[in-house]
Amino acid sequence: MSKWRRWSAGVAALVMLAGVTACGSGGAGSGSASNGGGNTASGGGGGTSGGSSGGEIVIGMSADLTGPAALSGKHKEQGAQLAVDQINAAGGINGKKIKLIVEDNQGTNQGGVAAFQKLSSNPDVVAIINSVRSTIVQATLPYVAQQKIPTMIGGTNPKLTQVGNQWVFRFRPNDTYASAAMEQFAVQDLHAKKVAILYDTDAFGSGGNDLLKQAFAKDNIPVVADEGYATATKDYTSYLEKIKSSGADTLMTYMTNAEDEAQMLRQFRQLGLKMNIVGSPSIATDVCIKLAGDAVNGTYGVSDFVTDANDVAKQFTKDYEAKYNEAPDLFGGWVYDAIYILKDVIAKNGTDPNAIRQGLLQVQNRPGVEGTYSFDQNGDGLHGYTVVKIDNQKVQTIKYVDFSKH
Repeated sequence: MSKWRRWSAGVAALVMLAGVTACGSGGAGSGSASNGGGNTASGGGGGTSGGSSGGEIVIGMSADLTGPAALSGKHKEQGAQLAVDQINAAGGINGKKIKLIVEDNQGTNQGGVAAFQKLSSNPDVVAIINSVRSTIVQATLPYVAQQKIPTMIGGTNPKLTQVGNQWVFRFRPNDTYASAAMEQFAVQDLHAKKVAILYDTDAFGSGGNDLLKQAFAKDNIPVVADEGYATATKDYTSYLEKIKSSGADTLMTYMTNAEDEAQMLRQFRQLGLKMNIVGSPSIATDVCIKLAGDAVNGTYGVSDFVTDANDVAKQFTKDYEAKYNEAPDLFGGWVYDAIYILKDVIAKNGTDPNAIRQGLLQVQNRPGVEGTYSFDQNGDGLHGYTVVKIDNQKVQTIKYVDFSKH
């Protein structure tokens, strides 16, 4: 689709979504463009300086800068800005600087659709970094297919890349691998005999819950409690009491927001529960570790980003800490990789949407912060997870489980 057609379609969609955006919070980042140093400046759409013809290459990004996961959204914005600043300092892409435009999705499906539509309606935007939330990505998929713009996602529900949408590329390993690594570790290493599952009822948590139950069923391990909660729940006491009385020796958590995971862990300790905990990636994030404090110590999880996993991750961690005075986590890691890989693809293939799409499919054995990227025909780039333990509020690597050859 030409940029003019994308612009026209986007304007029509924006008219339909006027009520959604008018009722939004108008929080930080809405309608803004990030510049050097991670600040925001008045951003524009429809200018003549972007895309492939002007002095800038414009990349759009949807992030939860406000709402229940705003702390994670801050890491996402910082990771992306770090990549942009480094690339621009080194001369940009074929002499053109990258301009990053960030829209606040407010952590909601409506906000995610509005943010995507605003970005895709800008004729200068050549690619979009979409949400890390599976439920938000799911809500935007019809618009991605309509606008035909290369879209990078962090949502890990396996179905997101299995609906025939050729414009979607995932920069994190999907939940098929996460659930398999979690189940395998619980059974083989922790010798789990009876398990409980606590999961978010959104697309991410529900999908992960189903995959965990399937995996445990194959090993004849009973799931004696299966508790679903709504995102941003504050009181997990009733769920934890049921889990405590179930006789489970291991608790598996599939929680979308790191903020929720931290809240649950504090209440878990307050109730005096003693069972092992194995969590999905939110448990090993900087946000969860800071908010949970000592309550996170002694837990296990899987993570697609570990600070010392490889040389790229080590350098990213060093650069991130120097720039922001805090540790990075997966929220900043995957977008950092996305921008660098986009830089390579655009440098070689140009900014035509289909050329970017074809170039991403050709990325194979490309080292990144999150691992080695080899995109398959569905747009999935990574195929493994690291099993970790959190002690002394530090993430410690236990082992990497590679499913690419399974």
